[in-house]
Amino acid sequence: MAEPLLRLHAVSFRPTGRTVLDGIDFEWDDSVRVCALIGPNGAGKSVMLRTAHGLLEPDAGEVRFEGRPPPGKGLAFEGQALVFQHPSLFRGTVLENLLLVPDPAGRSRRDRRERALQMLDRVGLRSLSGAPALKLSGGERQRLALARAWLTEPRLMLLDEPTASLDPSATEQVEQLIGDIRASGCGVLIVSHNLGQAARLADEVVFIHHGRLLERQPAAAFFDRPRTSEARHFLQGALPWQLTAA
Repeated sequence: MAEPLLRLHAVSFRPTGRTVLDGIDFEWDDSVRVCALIGPNGAGKSVMLRTAHGLLEPDAGEVRFEGRPPPGKGLAFEGQALVFQHPSLFRGTVLENLLLVPDPAGRSRRDRRERALQMLDRVGLRSLSGAPALKLSGGERQRLALARAWLTEPRLMLLDEPTASLDPSATEQVEQLIGDIRASGCGVLIVSHNLGQAARLADEVVFIHHGRLLERQPAAAFFDRPRTSEARHFLQGALPWQLTAA
């Protein structure tokens, strides 16, 4: 049997004795392109994302990516890319932010520059290639962060609330870009409180509550017929999301 792309087995995380993740079992194979992690505030979603990336070391259980253990304490898996809600950009121009990214194929600087400009075309930022990155709007910053992550040619991209602080227009642009990343063959594991967004983008939904993975279903089935009472109560408490998903 082929090794799953990502595997968390019996993963628990208890900083200062408080249980944040409680025996998480999760496997991802290439049949899923976009998976949404949803659940109440404090459920453990972002911690699960960072643990899957290798940034946090679980107190119990194991994490494997492409069959490999994490490369070391606090070090991220090669072949993954993580984009935060508020990405950190480098000083310098938009283009320079991409040229600073390590190139997995060892291309020449000329080829890297051309590839970076092509990426800026893909994310709609080519006209801003010479602009200071720190002067970009929130939506432009997020698209640049996604471009920077995509440029590393990951097999799996992890997104932590990528549109939480963006207006509707910027959110739509980022969602379109996530769709492009999906179409390129890269998997996307996204944490989002925007349930309309999860319904629009995800093939599969994972519901987490009090650090436990309670439910995992195809997205359409989850939003139509959640299996657990916790998931039903969560969706009932977030009914306004249906207006934005319509």
